[in-house]
Amino acid sequence: MADLSSPVQFGDLKLKNRVVMAPLTRSRATDDRVPTAMMAEYYAQRASAGLIISEATVIAEEANGYLNTPGLFSDAQVEGWKHVTSAVHEKGGLIVAQLWHVGRVSDPELLNGETPVSASAVQQAGQVSLLRPKRDYVVPRPLEISEIHSITEQFKQAAIRAKEAGFDGVELHAANGYLIDQFLQTKTNKREDEYGGSVESRARFLLEVVDALIEVWGAGRVGVHLAPRGDEHDMGDDAPRETFGYAMEELGKRNIAFFFTREYLAEDSISEYMKERSGNVPYVANMRLSRDDAIELLASGKADAVSFGKDYISNPDLFERLVNNSTLNELKLENMIGTDVPEGYIDYPTLDKA
Repeated sequence: MADLSSPVQFGDLKLKNRVVMAPLTRSRATDDRVPTAMMAEYYAQRASAGLIISEATVIAEEANGYLNTPGLFSDAQVEGWKHVTSAVHEKGGLIVAQLWHVGRVSDPELLNGETPVSASAVQQAGQVSLLRPKRDYVVPRPLEISEIHSITEQFKQAAIRAKEAGFDGVELHAANGYLIDQFLQTKTNKREDEYGGSVESRARFLLEVVDALIEVWGAGRVGVHLAPRGDEHDMGDDAPRETFGYAMEELGKRNIAFFFTREYLAEDSISEYMKERSGNVPYVANMRLSRDDAIELLASGKADAVSFGKDYISNPDLFERLVNNSTLNELKLENMIGTDVPEGYIDYPTLDKA
């Protein structure tokens, strides 16, 4: 029976335990999207996790929707990430890079005046995060087929740079209403070409990008992050079981290392069904899990690993605290996003210093 401390094999990745650090946007990179020394310390502090999934990392400048998120499209960024991965490895940890294109979840101010792109010209409800004055999201521009192919190549080049930077693998961000999710789900994909309509066509972009990542890393070091609930960034699908079931069946044929969703405890969860359709690709569960939730998911075999987000912000030694059933540090909301101060980032105490 699996527990928090038991090791697990995800493809070519051997996790020393089953507690995963979720990807967490903190916006601590430089204006040129280069990881900093403080980021290296932050990740190294959390290296007792069985696996760290890096914060979402843009594959090109035009892929971004937030200030000061890191990238993997320049030599300087590769050098910055080398310090991060080395620091994690020195502490015995594993870290994969989460590769990201936000699509319509952006604004011309963040794109040198260019219109954000998407599968179709479907405007997102709500307002752009963190930009002031507040403004509504704009109507995105549908990508041309040649542009889709170019973005697939950008993902591949970012995967090559991730290898140069010393990561142990990559996770494709195909969730939470970002570009690949915008192609996958029916609410945002109204195309009538080979990238729209049927589930096979809507999943084409996802699978082409995964194939490109596998060319670089091999299937055993590629994970995929999916969002079947569609509860982020005004998403939704007419038939999520069909859409995500098909996607997982195809990902299972490719024998990817793992898949990750943040919806396991929802009443309408389909993650267990997704795992079955995949032929049992290892599954990382996430979504406000308590310690008891995590233990039950592992013991029952419903999940192969459990992931924590906010708890990893405030507890660098979260794995040890979960195993020992220790009290957790309180999350401090100040300095959560986009500052260059250590407070609220690398100053949370470990158990031996609490």
